[in-house]
Amino acid sequence: MAADKGVKVFGMWASPMAIRVEWALRLKGVDYEYVDEDLANKSEALLRHSPVTKKVPVLVHDGKPLAESTVIVEYIDEAWKHGYPIMPSDPFDRAQARFWARFAEEKCNAALYPIFMTTGEEQRKLVHEAQQCLKTLETALEGKKFFGGDAFGYLDIVTGWFAYWLPVIEEACGVEVVTDEALPLMKAWFDRVLAVDAVKAVLPPRDKLVALNKARREQILSA
Repeated sequence: MAADKGVKVFGMWASPMAIRVEWALRLKGVDYEYVDEDLANKSEALLRHSPVTKKVPVLVHDGKPLAESTVIVEYIDEAWKHGYPIMPSDPFDRAQARFWARFAEEKCNAALYPIFMTTGEEQRKLVHEAQQCLKTLETALEGKKFFGGDAFGYLDIVTGWFAYWLPVIEEACGVEVVTDEALPLMKAWFDRVLAVDAVKAVLPPRDKLVALNKARREQILSA
C-alpha cells in the first residue's frame, strides 16, 4: 500500500503511551518500522522529529513527523480510513470518546502516578482517590464489552495500558487498585483488552516491566 511508504514509530519498550501507536497501526494492518529509544540518551533522529516535546512516541509517515500519542492515534484512523475503524462513526460518540479520553489522561493518570511515589497511610488515601476516579470512568463501560461498544476502539486504545501496566504498578507498590469488588466492570474489561490480538502482539515482558518499576520506585523513595 502506497500510504504505508516509510511508516516509523519511535517508542520506548516500557512506555504505556508509545504502545498506543503500535496498537492503532496493528489494528489497521499497517506495516511499520519500530525504533526503541534510550530516553536517557535520546537519538538525534528523535530530537529532530520531535523538537517541541522531545518525547516518545513519534510517528513518522512519509517523512512527516507527529508527536503526542492521542493525536497520532486519531491521525492513523484518518490516514488509513478504509481499515479497522478506531474512532466512532457518529459525531456525538466521537466527541464522547474524546471527552472520556481527556478525563482519563488528565484525571485518572494524574491520580495513579502519585501511588507509585508514596507509602503507608498517604498511599492508602491515594489508592482510594484513584479508585473513585476510575469508578467515574467505569460508568462509560456500563452495558458494553469495550468502551467502543462491541469492538476495541479509540478510548480502549487510550486507556488500554491500565490493563497491563496497572497490575504491574500494583505489584511494584504492594497495593490493589482495580479489584473485583471496587471496579468489577473495569476488571472484566482488563481481560478482554489483553485478549485483543493487536494488543497482545506488542506487550513488553511482564517480569522485565515489574523489575524496572520496582527499581524506579526504590530510586524515588530513597531520593
